Amino acid sequence: MTMEDGVQESGGPAIAVIIPCHNEAVAIAAVVTDIRAALPDATIYVYDNNSTDATVAEALAAGAVVRTESRQGKGNVVRRAFADVDADVYVLVDGDDTYDASSASMLVKVLLDGPYDHVVGVRTHVSETAYRVGHVLGNRLFNGVVGTLFGRQITDLLSGYRAFSRRYVKSFPALSREFEIETELTIHSLRLRVPVAEMPVGYKERPDGSESKLRTYRDGLRILRWLVTVTRHERPTLFHGVLAGLFGAVALILGIPVIAEFLETGLVPRFPTAFLAAAVSIIAVGTLGIGYLLETIRRGREEAARLAYLRYPAPGGRSSTLL
Repeated sequence: MTMEDGVQESGGPAIAVIIPCHNEAVAIAAVVTDIRAALPDATIYVYDNNSTDATVAEALAAGAVVRTESRQGKGNVVRRAFADVDADVYVLVDGDDTYDASSASMLVKVLLDGPYDHVVGVRTHVSETAYRVGHVLGNRLFNGVVGTLFGRQITDLLSGYRAFSRRYVKSFPALSREFEIETELTIHSLRLRVPVAEMPVGYKERPDGSESKLRTYRDGLRILRWLVTVTRHERPTLFHGVLAGLFGAVALILGIPVIAEFLETGLVPRFPTAFLAAAVSIIAVGTLGIGYLLETIRRGREEAARLAYLRYPAPGGRSSTLL
């Protein structure tokens, strides 16, 4: 038996399953039913995100707790759900019936047995049509970029099937608005170096009548822009160092001919070029200095996030080890 807000009557860990939905009437009942079979003691929340079909009615009929988020976008839904729902373990899954819902119990088991703070369901394709080629290539590209930036390779950066500890959820800022939320979830784990595990889960094509909300190029560009923003915030020395290097290269291209001419004649006839080269050089030095300053600020933010994370006990009440 369960109660709303993740309070479990059986005395075990309170488990909350969060399912963001926008026009998933065709699939949501099956998702709720399958999750219920896998996690009979969990409280299942369907967060409706401005659906215009029968998503809410289908979710209610299947026995889910239905809540709404009026701001459009999956990131907004996750932000709201993580703030409102109180539980020991959180499972996040899409409402389109593409993920193997029976894996939910194993995700939770891995999380608690680890103990881990974040378990990522790595998609294994049940059919060749389940995952478009463009999505596969884009996912591999983003996996490589994030692994390079944060020092650890992630198998499935964009997976929408995950399990979290309470301390992970309550220390997660949730700043993204749409599909870049999966990237933010992964980066939060890497930034804080919390214990993370990956587990293969089945992934199949959508049921007939269900339409994907993901747009390959639009959302790929959005995620790429998010990665640039995250790099600027989380690796400011690297980001501003690259910019400073570019400005420095421009200053050299402009300045070397002027310097060579001065050494040869003792004159600076191209004064505007010399002035521009000096200005660009100052900008390069200033950009690098800003990077070091922001790195100090970033370190303070990371320490604050770490302290927020440590306010809560490890999953299962046991201590965990940093990766």
